[in-house]
Amino acid sequence: MTRPIAVAVLSLLAVAAPVHAQNERCRVLCAPELKIEPTFTIENLFRAAIVETLEHGTVVESARERRERVFELIFALDVPTAAPRIGLTLEAIFIPFGATDVHPFTGASAADLGRSHIRDNGIEIEAELNFQLLEEEQSGGWVSSHFDVVDQFSPAHRPDAGTVFTHKLDLEWDTAFHVFNRLPEGHWLRNVEAEVSLDYLATGLPRAGEVLGDERFLQRASPWSLSFVMVVPLAPLVP
Repeated sequence: MTRPIAVAVLSLLAVAAPVHAQNERCRVLCAPELKIEPTFTIENLFRAAIVETLEHGTVVESARERRERVFELIFALDVPTAAPRIGLTLEAIFIPFGATDVHPFTGASAADLGRSHIRDNGIEIEAELNFQLLEEEQSGGWVSSHFDVVDQFSPAHRPDAGTVFTHKLDLEWDTAFHVFNRLPEGHWLRNVEAEVSLDYLATGLPRAGEVLGDERFLQRASPWSLSFVMVVPLAPLVP
């Protein structure tokens, strides 16, 4: 999935070239901003799949997947560009409180290790191309919204995966609420945002009929998730 992102970036450079003369502060890529984003995500938001549990090839249970709630810490590097309404974002996503029964790399079970569970503190990497739909100035400084095309590099979820981590195409619609907009210019808290993100993971999920471990999916895994995010600037503290 890296090729579409590369093509998009090259297209971005072509678009930005004619407008760089209008902005002496940045020609193509502008000064980046580093942010930390505590995130609460609800997975299997719509169309949760029905999954069969297998033992030695025999179905012992069939149930619809439940909605899952995941807490993540995201470190985001936002890179504005000289092209109007277009930006780039690089994200490192850390899941501090995940748990699993089987270690994904060693194959050891929690019981083998004498533990109730194994910490599944996975890390994902995302590269995003952002298209601004609504800017702060259009809403009096209170709301902004953008659509993102994302290359997500995360653990594989397909039985035919040839690598432990795979690239996936993710589509996001993010809406930010600038809840401290009334604070004076230069106040750090003014740049803290509350954000809602609706995600559609277009590729890389189990399909109907595929078996992962001891589970057989009767329907495609749900691609939908909803995230509630607090966006906190780290550097510069006052963008």
